[in-house]
Amino acid sequence: MRFGEISVGEAAGAILAHSLTLPGSRPFKKGRLLSADDIAAIAEAGIRTIVAAQLDPDDLREDEAASRVAAALTGGNIEPAAAFTGRVNLFATAPGLLVFDRDRLDRLNLVDEALTLATLPPYAVVEPRRMIATVKVIPFAAPRAVVDTCAALAAEGGPLLRVAPFVPTDAELIQTRLPGLKESILDKTRDVTERRLAALGSRLVAESRCKHTTSELAPRLREVADRVGLVLVAGASAIVDRRDVIPAAIVAAGGRVEHFGMPVDPGNLMLVGAIGGTPVLGLPGCARSPKENGFDWVLQRLLARLPVGPEQIMRMGAGGLLAEIPSRPAPRADAATTAGAGAAAAAGPRAPRIAALLLAAGQSRRMGVVNKLLVEIDGVPMVRRVAEAMRRSQAAPLVVVLGHEADRVRAALAGLGGGVTIVENPDYAAGLSTSLRRGLAALPADVDGAVVCLGDMPRVAPRTIDRLLAAFNPAEGRAICVPTRNGKRGNPVLWARRFFPEMQEIAGDVGARHLIGAYPEAVAEIEMDEDDGVLIDIDTPEALADFTAREAAMAGSPSAAKVSA
Repeated sequence: MRFGEISVGEAAGAILAHSLTLPGSRPFKKGRLLSADDIAAIAEAGIRTIVAAQLDPDDLREDEAASRVAAALTGGNIEPAAAFTGRVNLFATAPGLLVFDRDRLDRLNLVDEALTLATLPPYAVVEPRRMIATVKVIPFAAPRAVVDTCAALAAEGGPLLRVAPFVPTDAELIQTRLPGLKESILDKTRDVTERRLAALGSRLVAESRCKHTTSELAPRLREVADRVGLVLVAGASAIVDRRDVIPAAIVAAGGRVEHFGMPVDPGNLMLVGAIGGTPVLGLPGCARSPKENGFDWVLQRLLARLPVGPEQIMRMGAGGLLAEIPSRPAPRADAATTAGAGAAAAAGPRAPRIAALLLAAGQSRRMGVVNKLLVEIDGVPMVRRVAEAMRRSQAAPLVVVLGHEADRVRAALAGLGGGVTIVENPDYAAGLSTSLRRGLAALPADVDGAVVCLGDMPRVAPRTIDRLLAAFNPAEGRAICVPTRNGKRGNPVLWARRFFPEMQEIAGDVGARHLIGAYPEAVAEIEMDEDDGVLIDIDTPEALADFTAREAAMAGSPSAAKVSA
């Protein structure tokens, strides 16, 4: 890749390195692929040179490079977002533990400074929609050889990253008693343990109590191990030796002690054993507290069906100092509300929750007697094509606003599946703004934004919407994401929630386009491919004829589109 100052006349097809604001024109943001029209506008503004990047034949643009590596390293229960500005964020799709090979991760990052992979810590507890990693190409392009090497490392012996899902397990707690031990303490231990298991998708199905003696505990262990998937033992006195009461009872019950002690504090006095195929954990005293401790680390791996033997436990020392010390006060405070094990799932960013809003209430006046939304293209009503594309995107839930011929349009949308809300706008004749207000009011209160799409855009694809979602980042100035083709703005548009109040104040037969001009600092333009259909809407019979002719030419066969009254 060549980078530096070049004359404007040589800049067609180059990538703009620094944003430009031209008189009377919207800003050209860095990273923009400069078209011939862009060059003409820049030259007309009197600018003679710009700083830009020009790709060599062996370069891959940043988005393509990041996407290739992300696809190679993504294993089970992980979903990559679409690439934007050379970044692909990866999100968990199931609750579990993030698992990867640290050595292979380091080898990938050591290939070249142009390409990086950052993750949450190994064995981090994650939940669906939690970001677990990000691939970032640092310059505007990366050499093909670098991308090939990184992709090979990412896939070597299987994908580098995966989420080991938690397997729901029934557990039983046995607590031992000594004289003077308050029952209220045992009650608290039971409640904390129940919440700890629930945070990981498992259940505490029973709890019992007995004397703190091997003779009483051993038969109880034999009985319990036969009926549940996990046995937890909270002793009235901490385990201090492999021959203490709890480990001795495990052996007396026909089981084995696999490991005692761990390099995690609090949690040093953890015991791992088994009776037959049932794991038995002797809990350290800190397990009575909801704060994160070594017991959580062992429990998480057991429920994710990962190995938890002596070697794995003895390797937990890195990062194992969880104790609160004067120089690091209360690092575990957040765990108190989620019973330790589930607290880590709250760490790290989550995918923004973006709803899909489909406006399908218009009267279709310019089409004459035909309702354009019911025009069939390849045998599918136009409005259904749009709705299905939105359903297959990462935006959810889908809210559809009906108005004109609502019953017929509703019938065309029948069977879309769950996660779809249909609302009717009785004021649809007053214009587009009324449908926009009705749709925004129907969105869930916890969405971060919404992709607003019109029902007459038959070429909109799921990838179009997903690219808008990938670009969305209000903290980085991308709160309104607008698709473009050759610099011309199209639809659908993604709006951050902060704009909903202003959008609900709009009146008449207009949408929210004027807000794009009012907030240029919040706008991100995302250049789309030609077949993404962001500039295609069907308003007139002539537009329909042109569209069907183009479709037929592309398919190399007569058009299958037809008008349905």
